[in-house]
Amino acid sequence: MRMKRDVLQGTKRARHGGNTHAEDSTAWDLVIRPRRKWFHLDLKELWRYRDLVFLFVRRDFVAQYKQTILGPLWFIIQPLLTTVMFTIVFGRIAKISTDGLPMVLFYMAGTICWTYFAECLNKTSMTFISHAGIFGKVYFPRLTVPVSIVLSNLIAFGLQFAFFLGFIGYYTAAGARVSMNAAVLLTPVLLLLMAALGLGLGIMVSAMTTRYRDLRFLVSFGVQLAMYATPVAYPLSVIPEKWKAVAVLNPMAPIIEAFRYGFLGAGAFRTDYLLLSAGMTMGILLLGIMLFSRVESTFMDTV
Repeated sequence: MRMKRDVLQGTKRARHGGNTHAEDSTAWDLVIRPRRKWFHLDLKELWRYRDLVFLFVRRDFVAQYKQTILGPLWFIIQPLLTTVMFTIVFGRIAKISTDGLPMVLFYMAGTICWTYFAECLNKTSMTFISHAGIFGKVYFPRLTVPVSIVLSNLIAFGLQFAFFLGFIGYYTAAGARVSMNAAVLLTPVLLLLMAALGLGLGIMVSAMTTRYRDLRFLVSFGVQLAMYATPVAYPLSVIPEKWKAVAVLNPMAPIIEAFRYGFLGAGAFRTDYLLLSAGMTMGILLLGIMLFSRVESTFMDTV
């Protein structure tokens, strides 16, 4: 809290007998002011607190499986079991097309992308509720918490991605029709879009859950339903042409299709679809930051 200069000077004169020499050697290192703007994003402040972000990343990654038997192996087991289930249900029983790709590779590509997005969304949506105790005791940029969640989930995605590349190598050696292409260079862009989309939606929900607690139940349920509205267990090509324009309004649909196309050589990859997804993602992220900035100054009164 910033003190008025005349009050500060008067206090120092009283302490030093009217000598203002001590005033010259005293300067504020940090000034915390109330935020009244609808949109507030101070990247310099986030960078100053980068050590805290990495501390949160380490906490989230280590604490999640610290007292489990298999530990980080759960990062690999979860998408593998999901892939096996999709292969049996959608591939063998429902016989849904996989665009000629091996079923395991097709479902695993969609699963690891969706898992990263869903984890970012689910965990960041609990930012204010889960961290109300520490938020009420000490000041630091509140956005460091959701950013650290996105980064810690990136470690899990890296492990799953390496596992996925191992399967690609196996199927390629076995003679499967799998071919990487230049679209793999878009992988960092696709990761950035998934992170931004999960972060934007998550902090948007976290801002609203300070008043409406029911949203946290709706989010966990809604994410599961949204997966079936996204080409995770089926390709975009099986959707009728009249509904395809509606399907690509889901920002995750072009991202997953582009990911499959780059690493497996099949998928409905189109630049205009990806640009539409990027535009919607940036809009959602900006709206999320706006709501987050508006709520963070008063949320302690409602949590």
